[in-house]
Amino acid sequence: MSLLMASVLTTVPISAVNLPEKSVILPENPVQQSTQDNLSQVVSPAEITPPEFVQPDITTSSAIKSKYENILRKSRDKIQFISSPNLPELKDTQSVTEAVQNQESTEEFSQSPHPPDSDNPMSQVTSVSQLQDVQPSDWSFGALQSLVERYGCIAGYADGTYLGNRSISRYEFAAGLSACLEKINDAMPAVVTEPVLSVAVGAASRREGRSRSAGYAYANNKINTVNNEDLILLQRLQGEFKSELQQLQQRVEVVEKQTSELQGNRFSTTTRLFGQAIFSVQGTNSPDVDLFPRDGVPERQGKTNLTFTSSAQLTLATSFTGRDLLLTGLAAGNLGSNASLLSTNMGRLGFESNTDNNLVVSDLSYRFLASENLGIVVGTAGVNPINTFRGISPLEGSSDGAISLFGQRNPILSIGNGSGGIGFDWQISDRISLQGVYSAEIPNFPSDTKQGGLFGGRYTAGAQLSLAPTNNIDVGVHYLYSHSPDGLLGGGTGDSQLISPFADPTAFDTQAIGATVAWRINPNLHLGGWGGFTSSKPSNLSGSVETTNWMVFAAFPNLLRPGNLGGVLVGQPPKITSSTLADGFNFPNFSDGGTAGGRSDTSIHVEVFYRAQLSDNIALTPGLFVIFNPDHNAANDALIVGTLRASFRF
Repeated sequence: MSLLMASVLTTVPISAVNLPEKSVILPENPVQQSTQDNLSQVVSPAEITPPEFVQPDITTSSAIKSKYENILRKSRDKIQFISSPNLPELKDTQSVTEAVQNQESTEEFSQSPHPPDSDNPMSQVTSVSQLQDVQPSDWSFGALQSLVERYGCIAGYADGTYLGNRSISRYEFAAGLSACLEKINDAMPAVVTEPVLSVAVGAASRREGRSRSAGYAYANNKINTVNNEDLILLQRLQGEFKSELQQLQQRVEVVEKQTSELQGNRFSTTTRLFGQAIFSVQGTNSPDVDLFPRDGVPERQGKTNLTFTSSAQLTLATSFTGRDLLLTGLAAGNLGSNASLLSTNMGRLGFESNTDNNLVVSDLSYRFLASENLGIVVGTAGVNPINTFRGISPLEGSSDGAISLFGQRNPILSIGNGSGGIGFDWQISDRISLQGVYSAEIPNFPSDTKQGGLFGGRYTAGAQLSLAPTNNIDVGVHYLYSHSPDGLLGGGTGDSQLISPFADPTAFDTQAIGATVAWRINPNLHLGGWGGFTSSKPSNLSGSVETTNWMVFAAFPNLLRPGNLGGVLVGQPPKITSSTLADGFNFPNFSDGGTAGGRSDTSIHVEVFYRAQLSDNIALTPGLFVIFNPDHNAANDALIVGTLRASFRF
């Protein structure tokens, strides 16, 4: 009896049942938990938030934009690489390598050598000598030998070890005890019809006069070696762990029920569906506007209405091997830019998505791992610097970040307005990664090489070096080269037009450099900022045009309540600081002869917002931003933009 007690108490963790080392803790909503746990990071495991979406800059040529402004974008939280700058986008904080490798850790896409239906990784042993870490000199050797050879209650791990020194919980012990009880019940004499130990003990007691060493006949003609003392001991153990055994059975039943429910309602074994809907109310003041800055006298008044708009995005994420991801996105919305009504694009919102409520294909890209540390993305939609470069700012995200377009990210990342192309993400080390991309604005436009195609029209090539010098600091250093056939940078906000509107369209080549920094001072306070510089040269004119932009911000995660986010941003939208083109071609003085020179005044952007996370799927964000000296003209009244954004994610 002492032998069996020692063996059961010290050597029966989870050997006979297929349970993990830790006890199972089930979420209240398994479907939601499965959705949130999947699609996390690859190079460094982490959680991934479901995708958001973005659309191309809709301020470019009207003949093309109506047909091709259907590019939508993670994640934020959190998959990257999915779109272009001005529609709601995937969270811009995750790279191609991360997005693909995330799939390796998910249940749906896992190619693990031990999938859920595979054999138990703890294999049954028939002799204690099969356990490599159990020696005859061990104090528990006899107990293990008894359980293995007499009852078959012990199993070892796949590598031939037993790990007898590992601590177990009462639930794990109850699981092992239950397994041994089943083995002993199987060993009951044929006359025993109840698989209950108390009945077995009574039957054995009535046969005390018979030799226990001789055993009794099984119903299946095997030999019963269960003795009376063992049965009494097991009856006591069964009584002591009765509540744990009952709870274990209930937990198993719950798991089986939830597993059946998930299998019956899952969308696909290889495809996940993510969705987002945004409803918003927004409005502005009616500032006086100096359209032709010569005498400092405003000529008109900006007039906009209070509007109520919406947008919706759906993304299908499909994995074929567990190391790849095919993203297919659909989007529709009716929130357009107010730039034409206000004569400035500085009041644009970060979640604009005007498709006239028509459903458009906003993302069609495929990403895969070329090696353990190198991810590749290719696609006709959703491939551009925004979605290829790793996001640095914690305030990025159309549905849950800053409310303005300028507050989303460094504007130089938006130049070129790219949609389709190819990119990569290389994890050089734990703290250094490199991303690169080539992206064309209209890669599928065949009729005019000056307006579209893979190497015609507007295109951009760039790289970003992402650094993490400490655990609390992230740095992104950006470089981009962009070709524009019409003198438009395509950044969407601030000075994006490089040449006078009275001059003939001229092609420009632009070099852009910049950096973004984020510093997590503590979990509730993040500081950061960015700066950018561009230099553009025309193809058939002398001179150049230079612009700068900058922003500083403070983020307040968990403000007032866990999950909420507050933000304060102050910065200067892109501004032409120097234009040395020939007279008549310079934009800053276009209304006064187009002479050389930069902007004489400077616009300042001040923004505050507060995102209240009402639930895991619903957020409400009131926000306000003010542009002083809009369009870099002190004669213009300050522009005030207010909005209330409601985001629903599923």
